Amino acid sequence: MPNANEDTPTALSQAQRRAVTELLRVAPVADDLARRFKAAGFSLALVGGSVRDALLGRLGNDLDFTTDARPQDVLTIVRPWADAVWEVGIAFGTVGAQKDGYQIEVTTYRSEAYDRTSRKPDVSYGDSIEEDLVRRDFTVNAMAVALPEKEFVDPHGGLEDLAHRVLRTPGTPEESFSDDPLRMMRAARFAAQLDFEVAPEVVTAMTDMAGRLDIVSAERVRDELNKLILSAHPRKGLGLLVDTGLAAQVLPELPALRLESDEHHRHKDVYEHSLTVLEQAIALEQGEPDLVLRLAALLHDIGKPRTRRFEPNGRVSFHHHEVVGAKMTKKRMTALKYSNELIKDVSRLVELHLRFHGYGSGEWTDSAVRRYVRDAGPLLERLHKLTRSDCTTRNKRKAAALSRTYDGLEARIAELKEQEELDAIRPDLDGNQIQEVLGVGPGPVVGRAYRFLLELRLENGPMTHDDAAAALKEWWAAQS
Repeated sequence: MPNANEDTPTALSQAQRRAVTELLRVAPVADDLARRFKAAGFSLALVGGSVRDALLGRLGNDLDFTTDARPQDVLTIVRPWADAVWEVGIAFGTVGAQKDGYQIEVTTYRSEAYDRTSRKPDVSYGDSIEEDLVRRDFTVNAMAVALPEKEFVDPHGGLEDLAHRVLRTPGTPEESFSDDPLRMMRAARFAAQLDFEVAPEVVTAMTDMAGRLDIVSAERVRDELNKLILSAHPRKGLGLLVDTGLAAQVLPELPALRLESDEHHRHKDVYEHSLTVLEQAIALEQGEPDLVLRLAALLHDIGKPRTRRFEPNGRVSFHHHEVVGAKMTKKRMTALKYSNELIKDVSRLVELHLRFHGYGSGEWTDSAVRRYVRDAGPLLERLHKLTRSDCTTRNKRKAAALSRTYDGLEARIAELKEQEELDAIRPDLDGNQIQEVLGVGPGPVVGRAYRFLLELRLENGPMTHDDAAAALKEWWAAQS
């Protein structure tokens, strides 16, 4: 291990103490597995993120190992020992297993590189742990603990970089990103997850090589973007993607916001506003990070550049940017191979994010409340959070007024929900009853009648059977 600088010994010793504590916790499983590999004539080491997280005091139950054993040998050793084994990653040299509540991956020493025209890495196996570590993405992920001896292996100064909270590559950044261009996004993701700084030479390489990302599959890009957005500090990672030009390859709608002033002229630009809305939405989360809410917060204003108009009075308008933005969101998320359900939910939130403002600051009518709840459907709680997060004005009086107005809306929703079961709004007559009242059979007429009664229900609230039937007959007479 390289000698630490004089200003870091305290940080290093703290990290080492944390690592000892974490490694003692997982030792029974790790040492047992290592002894089995040693008995079979192979070596085993805890590696990569597991060592990094142990040093940070945040090692979970996911353990990554590396070995000189080939995948079939790994299977032979692990199968009789593990509670479960899977071979999903065996083509890339990885065998997965579960043991005593730990999720384990054992990967053969390897190196991988992308052909300039290929979307898949070529995998070749190595014979030493040093070969394996040099091919890893960052020095903080290029450390290992050889087992069962507990020998610390750190040929690239990862421990010192961890103490300095900096991301560097074991070799040159250019070589590393040529091997796997997705590592450029991973740098932004780790910066967001760990709140680390990215070394200047790494940022330079990310900027120069951003175009190489186009050979990486949409699925891998999407998964890396999700990890970044779900991290503790997504603003930091997203800013790095934009600054280096990587966002132009992945999510071009985001940097397109950077030069657009919003309609209030009080934010630096729509880009900064969107990142602030994301942070404010995160602050409203309860429990696990919410990918749907975070994506909607990030993308809610992406329709503004296309709808910007300069008005005669000197103001700027963005009419219907929520509708345009919803379509853009759907198109971008489809290109990134998101699930249909996720695309539907995020684009719907983008479409609805201005609905609250459309009702003005006055008292909400029961009809308006019903329609708001009906249109939001199961996304209502997320829409509450998104709408509240969308207020980034520095005018405290205005912000307080908006908050009070939304408090009033939520109170009205709660009141009507208690009275009318808003979550299941439907007409007061079902399809069979409509046919009976009108004396018709199944067909388009029933659908039209159903929609009429639904509008009536939204407008007036619940009706008795007789009142609904009378209204339906009156409507039908007008139709005839």
